[in-house]
Amino acid sequence: MPELPDLVVYIDALRRYLVDRRLNRIQLLSPFVLRSVDPPLESVFGTVVLSVDRIGKRLVLRFPEDLFLIIHLMIAGRLKWSPG
Repeated sequence: MPELPDLVVYIDALRRYLVDRRLNRIQLLSPFVLRSVDPPLESVFGTVVLSVDRIGKRLVLRFPEDLFLIIHLMIAGRLKWSPG
């Protein structure tokens, strides 16, 4: 699993930036990366991120009311942080 070191770095950074903070929005650059529409992605907007973990090669953001955002970075996946 060569992606594991990258995931660990992402998780450490995301925990510092996101845990116990309100997530205002997520911008998808391509609608083809979204795999679920129920509940809609917007349902996590304005909610507090409770934790950031991983399941295998996926990043998992946990929100109140049993909502989870699971992110697979694919081969050259990148997250871009935009404050505010």
